[in-house]
Amino acid sequence: MLESSKAAHSQKLLLFNLAGQKSFAIGTLKIREIMPFVRLTRLPHSHFAVIGTTSFRGAALPVIDMAAAVGYPALSDEEKRKGSIIVTDIQRKEIGFLVRNVRNIVEANWKNVMPPPTALGNRAFVTGLIDIEGEIIQLLDVELLLSMVYPASVDLTDVVLTEVQGESLNAQNILLVDDSHVARKQLSDLLDSQNIAYQVTTNGREALKIMLAAAEDNKPIDILVSDIEMPELDGYELAFNIRDNASLKQPYVILHTSLNSEMSLSYANQVGANEALTKFDAEELLQAMLRGTQTTARDTRVTQ
Repeated sequence: MLESSKAAHSQKLLLFNLAGQKSFAIGTLKIREIMPFVRLTRLPHSHFAVIGTTSFRGAALPVIDMAAAVGYPALSDEEKRKGSIIVTDIQRKEIGFLVRNVRNIVEANWKNVMPPPTALGNRAFVTGLIDIEGEIIQLLDVELLLSMVYPASVDLTDVVLTEVQGESLNAQNILLVDDSHVARKQLSDLLDSQNIAYQVTTNGREALKIMLAAAEDNKPIDILVSDIEMPELDGYELAFNIRDNASLKQPYVILHTSLNSEMSLSYANQVGANEALTKFDAEELLQAMLRGTQTTARDTRVTQ
């Protein structure tokens, strides 16, 4: 039994405004620095929301007007000068987001994050809603935003499995869980391209229900690929609940996240995840899943 679920910790959110009084947030584990607006160098032929680049720690940092990117009016020149640039480290990229103003950092428990209304559809830049002192805060889907600004699709042409590797993965019951439509499509496209069967769901609570039902049906999940930041039950706490449940055949748990922080790997180890990977490297993810097939095969031989 694990000692405590403290590793499935409350996370900090940075609150900010884009337009009007509505408040938005992103997790602070994605953030490298917050800096005042600086003069930017324009980039020709770039997406309309990319307003230029600046130098950050010796490298060029593209800066996106976040309001314009998600469908609000672009910030005026005066608003830009008064705004702040949130420097993020997401999906192996450093990106700056210009916002109208930064408010403050708050503690948030992902159990209290509510999924967005289904009526918003797949093009809403919101992964969840949370009540902070009576105010509804919208958690921005940064993955969707980046996919719109940098729409290059994941190249799967160079990802090739041998027949034996494909068969070993198809012998596993695989569950994918991610609250981002973009991330679910990337995962699904990857496994579809290799003709590998899987199940997919949108949050940790549903994933746990699927796993418990599969165990009762004597078809336990062998490999779990889960996002970390999700409404209701985040990836850390999902992994903790799995490891703390003796009724479950223990799957190979891969936490698959847009976070690049070493801290996310440390927390993943604390809750019993086998691996933590940064999105999205198709070959790296498949190799991790293949390691999972070796582990589950070894565990099966031990119990026989």
